[in-house]
Amino acid sequence: MKVSERIERLRALMEERGIDAYVVPSSDNHQSEYVGEYFMARKFITGFTGSAGTAVIAKDSAGLWTDGRYFIQAETQLAGSGVTLYRMGQPGVPTILEYLTEILPEGGTLAFNGQVISTTAGRNWRDSLKEKNVTISCNMDLINQIWEDRPAMAEEPVFILEEKYSGESTSSKLSRIRSVMEEAHANVHVLAALDDIAWLINMRGNDVAYSPLILAYAIIYKERMQLFISEKKLSEEAKALLAKDQIEILPYDAIYDVVKGFSENDTVMMDPARVNFALSSNIPAHTKIVERENPEILFKAMKNETELENIRRAHIKDGVAVTKYMHWVKTRLTEETITEMSAAEQLEAFRKEQDGYLWQSFSPICAYKEHAAMMHYSSTPETNVQLMPEHFFLNDTGGNYYEGSTDITRTFVLGPVSDELKRDFTAVARGMIGLSMAKFLYGCTGINLDIYARQPMWEMGIDYRCGTGHGVGYLLNIHEGPAGFRWKQAPGKDEGHYLEEGMVITNEPGIYTEGSHGIRTENEMIIRKGEQNEYGQFMYFETITFAPIDLDGINPDLMSPREKEWLNNYHKEVFEKLSPYMNEEETAWLKEYTRAI
Repeated sequence: MKVSERIERLRALMEERGIDAYVVPSSDNHQSEYVGEYFMARKFITGFTGSAGTAVIAKDSAGLWTDGRYFIQAETQLAGSGVTLYRMGQPGVPTILEYLTEILPEGGTLAFNGQVISTTAGRNWRDSLKEKNVTISCNMDLINQIWEDRPAMAEEPVFILEEKYSGESTSSKLSRIRSVMEEAHANVHVLAALDDIAWLINMRGNDVAYSPLILAYAIIYKERMQLFISEKKLSEEAKALLAKDQIEILPYDAIYDVVKGFSENDTVMMDPARVNFALSSNIPAHTKIVERENPEILFKAMKNETELENIRRAHIKDGVAVTKYMHWVKTRLTEETITEMSAAEQLEAFRKEQDGYLWQSFSPICAYKEHAAMMHYSSTPETNVQLMPEHFFLNDTGGNYYEGSTDITRTFVLGPVSDELKRDFTAVARGMIGLSMAKFLYGCTGINLDIYARQPMWEMGIDYRCGTGHGVGYLLNIHEGPAGFRWKQAPGKDEGHYLEEGMVITNEPGIYTEGSHGIRTENEMIIRKGEQNEYGQFMYFETITFAPIDLDGINPDLMSPREKEWLNNYHKEVFEKLSPYMNEEETAWLKEYTRAI
């Protein structure tokens, strides 16, 4: 069934129910960034496969809103669908709310499935559209009625993350959360974010592609906790561990009825951005609600020493795999046929050789030449191309290990490249190095420091339409709040927190020239405390990703002495850390590709 046919079927249902506009977001019942196949309703109705975007289907129009990472991809995938692309954040482009305000008639009806819309968004639409007397209907999953072969909701088994990996017991984490509840004068904490719950119970699953998450809700009380989850997922050992911490197991959907039973004496602590509109709407009006960001967000972002040591080990393993892969691509290219997809498979094979490896941490981006200009390109049998001994090959990939999750990007030079391409490659490397060297006072956010990474590109009069870096979870979401690097605050992005000691964050500037090339170089860093003096607490970054930055793309004449010194020291460390795991041929090659410039 074509996208246009699906939209017509949806419009027929809307007509039957008197609905003027229907909103289909990317999220699941838990406001997750990446979702399981069951929840990919927006992909189903528009054909757009990117992770971020919201569709609005009206009687006579249809639109998709997405961010700069996906402009090129969305334009291609929406062609001929009847869905208009709205490039978020661009001049003259209306927001979803502005669009709804314009197209909805006086006294019209806006509908959506309230389980996949956050409380914040649902309230905003409801309150903003009151002036037009718009009725909000939040209990309609119309997509389910036309999606005939919809996949089942995931039922993958849970696995236990031992304390030698987590570094803190569930009882200790619960104690910290209950202290925050006490400060907020709350006796109940409703929790729906999957990564917060997995972190809290020290368990992981496989209910979401790539992210090791578990479909579950939770309610935390002063002396006990309720976990709403399909019992099929839990082994007897997992059940026993939960029981030890006074955690009661209830059916996944039962939370919608349980919250209806809150009394006027209860005070519920809740994060409206991470609890869906349908769930919060079921809390009785007489129950007091304290709205604040989930404390789990900051707790899990600031990794403990056990987690940090594990993460460092994960990055050595991952660096070995990526470096073996880089050697394989650059030395085998003229001897055998290598495509984007076969290259991605080979990298996965190298990762599988590493002890403790589980699976990829996100869909691999292995993009040759102009494909790399699409920031989140994913090769398919239809787009798969052969690599040739020329131009650039961008690889943004990652792995989930028991010791943590990794995210690394390296752009390989596959043959002779022009001075212009070398200029761009060197500018990206300089941006990454500039941010790596930053020293700053505690209290800075990523917005304060983003200029270090963008300066080389801004000097050239160009920019990249995405953030420079994001937090990384410990065997959780590869994109984790509440800190990140970005030159201005982006609507809906949870990245504005101070850069705190123990956070793990990426550093990934890039250049993306449509129809020509894309370059990105990405390392992960740990935020560390430096000296403290009369001016305050100084902070710095510890780089923890180790793999060569392809010197075939570097023009040293465009680099400052300080930048060259950083790169030479980094490559020396890469060789020292990785060479013990390489064979003789790989070691000789690595020595050449980590040479001083």
